[in-house]
Amino acid sequence: MMRPNTLNLESLVPRHVQRFEPYIPSRPEEELRKLYRFQKLYRLNNNENPLGPSPQALEAIAGFHPASGCYYPSGDCFYLRQGLAERFQLNPDQFIVGNGANEVIGMVIHAFCQEGDNIVTADKTFAVYEWVASFSGLETQLVPLQGFSYDDPELLRRMNGKTKIVFLCNPNNPTGTYWDRSRLCRFLDAVGIQHLVVLDEAYAEYVQCPDFPDGISLLHEYPNLIVFRTFSKIYGLAGFRIGYLAASGSLTDMIRRTAVVYSVNALAQVAALAALGDNEHIQRTREVVQEEKNFLVPAIRKKGIPIQADQGCFVMLRMPINDTLVYRKMLQRGIMIRSMTGFRFPNWIRVSIGQHEAMEAFLAALNEVLDDAQ
Repeated sequence: MMRPNTLNLESLVPRHVQRFEPYIPSRPEEELRKLYRFQKLYRLNNNENPLGPSPQALEAIAGFHPASGCYYPSGDCFYLRQGLAERFQLNPDQFIVGNGANEVIGMVIHAFCQEGDNIVTADKTFAVYEWVASFSGLETQLVPLQGFSYDDPELLRRMNGKTKIVFLCNPNNPTGTYWDRSRLCRFLDAVGIQHLVVLDEAYAEYVQCPDFPDGISLLHEYPNLIVFRTFSKIYGLAGFRIGYLAASGSLTDMIRRTAVVYSVNALAQVAALAALGDNEHIQRTREVVQEEKNFLVPAIRKKGIPIQADQGCFVMLRMPINDTLVYRKMLQRGIMIRSMTGFRFPNWIRVSIGQHEAMEAFLAALNEVLDDAQ
């Protein structure tokens, strides 16, 4: 009897996994340089901090003894949770740290959802909520944006007895719009406590509007609220993959049961704790982003290109040609941007705000691409 030499993946792999296309990341910078022969690469695609990590984080990283790399890190990020608790005046047990925001999203979904449940979110927002739910075999109720913003009445209408979690990104990635405190609280009051609400505040530190709500300060009023934050954006630690959530102790007790112990490496913990206290770096980053946004937005509008510019460290532009084509042509010129078809914004691109040299290089390359298209 001959032994089969091929796997029957159709029978092994669940259908909800088979339906997905794998995410294909861009090549490393050195490989792109060889391919396109540009002198410098400007990374304006992932909303990274244009100033890099804070000086305090860099000092902490430099002080990390390589020999300690043979030891497992703190399994529950003990000292970082202590630092977060002190900063936000909460109990350390109200925080859970994960290997980037993606892992934290997975923890929450796995803790509370099972087959037959659904989540509710916007159709044009951070895609990982929908991805993780779908990977888990759950249904996602997608609500169209209204005027680039979350549609709160429709979100409430779409919720049903099988809805476990509502995901809100505030300010929203990629549109930059936000709900003020009164609107958010009205929504939370309308949801009630029979559903969980996740408030993703990945870009909250960039917002300086007086009516912007600090979700963590609302935890004592809303026991069903979970708040996400990250060290990848304004703290400049995207390469270390570290983010966290804050919630009531009863919720974190359940979520912690789905956490992977030791998933956050020791160096990331050291860097994040140091960055947490560097308020000067946060303020400098805000100033640079606002200054360069003030330079970029009028220049784009002068060209007659539709632009969506609100909060956060990014803007969106609607191109007169295909966004994927724009991505390729900009990359040939050493500029990485994000094409937005995957966000359900066909022919839009998202541009991260960088330092002045990067913004000038972007405008020059965009002029060339649009001239070539005419």
